[in-house]
Amino acid sequence: MTYEIIKVFFTKLIFLILVFFSFGCSNTETQNQDRDDEIISYTRTSRIRGLDPAISGEVSSSLAISKIYEGLLQYDYLHRPYKVIPLLASDMPTISDDGLTYIFKIRKGIFFQDDICFKNGIGRELIAEDFVYSIKRVADVKNNSSGYWAFNGRIVGLDLFRELSESSKKTDYSLLVDGLKALDKYTLQIKLTSPYPQLLYILTMHYAFAVPFEAIDYYGKSFVNNPVGTGPYILESWKRNSRIEFVRNPKWNESNRFDFYPKFGTKDQKERGLLIDAGEKIPFVDRVIQYVIDDDTTQWMMFLSGQLGSSGISRDNWDVVINTDKFLTQSLEKKGIKLNTSPTLTLSYIGFNWDDPIVGNVNNPKQSIKNRKLRQALSCAYDFDKMNKFMNNRLYPINGPIPEPLSGHMKEKSEYSFNIEKAKKLLIEAGYPNGIDPNTGRRLELTIEVGSSGVGDTKQMLDLMANMFNEIGINLQPSFNTWPSFIEKLNRRQAQLYQLGWVADYPDAENFLQLFYSKNESPGPNHSNYLNKEFDRLYETIKTMHDTPERTILLNKMSKIIVNDSPWIFLYQPLSFSLIHDWVKNYEYHAFPYGMNKFRNIDIKTKKSWLNLNQDKKINFKGK
Repeated sequence: MTYEIIKVFFTKLIFLILVFFSFGCSNTETQNQDRDDEIISYTRTSRIRGLDPAISGEVSSSLAISKIYEGLLQYDYLHRPYKVIPLLASDMPTISDDGLTYIFKIRKGIFFQDDICFKNGIGRELIAEDFVYSIKRVADVKNNSSGYWAFNGRIVGLDLFRELSESSKKTDYSLLVDGLKALDKYTLQIKLTSPYPQLLYILTMHYAFAVPFEAIDYYGKSFVNNPVGTGPYILESWKRNSRIEFVRNPKWNESNRFDFYPKFGTKDQKERGLLIDAGEKIPFVDRVIQYVIDDDTTQWMMFLSGQLGSSGISRDNWDVVINTDKFLTQSLEKKGIKLNTSPTLTLSYIGFNWDDPIVGNVNNPKQSIKNRKLRQALSCAYDFDKMNKFMNNRLYPINGPIPEPLSGHMKEKSEYSFNIEKAKKLLIEAGYPNGIDPNTGRRLELTIEVGSSGVGDTKQMLDLMANMFNEIGINLQPSFNTWPSFIEKLNRRQAQLYQLGWVADYPDAENFLQLFYSKNESPGPNHSNYLNKEFDRLYETIKTMHDTPERTILLNKMSKIIVNDSPWIFLYQPLSFSLIHDWVKNYEYHAFPYGMNKFRNIDIKTKKSWLNLNQDKKINFKGK
């Protein structure tokens, strides 16, 4: 996950586990504004910082951007495992035998939305050169994009363009990049420096979305607040920290676009009603209004009253909502509420700083071995079952660096999974019998850095971890930080231990294994500053390979290296639990939800009937 997305993920971990979308109806005041000829979705969002695809990186902004902008490719909404299909490309690319050259044909007759930045205010047709320009914007140092990691070292000549953009002069976008060319009006060619099978996934991300140069020229720095795209929605209004409103893009229909809901799905998806709209034109919803709702209690009450169509489940409400068999309680089922559960491509971990003299990999070989034994002992002290109970049994155990169901995930338990007796034995081998530091005669104390305030669930989770370490005589002291100071400590390699999470950018093991690649050390995503030459060699091999049985063998080998070296304690892989009213249609959890809003639908008749029966239960909510 990109740097900014990691930030949002961990500081609001529970929010991301429980809630991705909320669909339904808002307060009484807003309902009175509903028009009979419109399908309106009222949703919850976090604060949105900006709407520039090259710059904005956090989850809330990415979700908003993907309503307005589009890229060459997208994920199939229903297909599992996740599959990439064309969007603005007319077909999947032609790829050369050496895997270095990709040729994309652009769909004809796709137009940008009407906007004052264009001649006569009329949006022009999308062309191949728009993708050349948009990717150059990500490479331009002056834009300070959080997404250049996706192209860094990958496209022939793009790194040189980036270096030239460091000049104080205005960046010259007419400079040719050998690996990024519009061969004609509707043909885009991308040449790679080495095979990069993950490129297709990268091109589904907002960093590769098409942006018109006219909008940048016209709006300048305020472009971040004035998006101009080809997507199904346009921005109608935006009050920061309050609400943002999108309406159907008129140009979508004027372009005579043929974009449809998927025609095929699994038997299970069909039984759950996910193919009722098969083959129908999208989008179904005319207007999307999102409110910034800060507390989960307000969201929960609005959901129960029918003012929101979907909700997550807080820890406090868990026992009222879910029975002991992890099914929805009968009382909620009778109200037409459904439960949607799915594993997430996310993992949570505690990392060790490789530079630290106590838990790291120091120059002294004997001490380095002892430090490894200490890390292994702490891994053995971690009790997943206790953590899972604390989290209402909504977690999935993870045995290595690759989450299920990606190729290379470890099915068998790690040899350093919970085992108190083994932890105590390893602690003796590490030189800390009963947790006593022989140099001080006192219990060993370790400090863990956390990127949030010491309140609520975060503090309780850290207290639980401290109790686990206490079982083998180790003191764990949490250090709570603001997010900027937390990141600063990681970037400066000052953390001894730290707690963090990673949400997949794309469904491939490489996206997780790159967190251990030495060249990605801080300030890159390898915040443990882990270094293993054999692992690096294998990583450089697998990152150019397609998903094959031969690659999976190497992935398994790399996972075993990581487990043995123990630069992380693998905490868990979250499960997603969502509650949905029965008027919300086509609701399927997606690990990469960007742009998936266009497939959702709302049964207006069922919704209005439910609301009429529950008028007295509504609460009045307004964005602050």
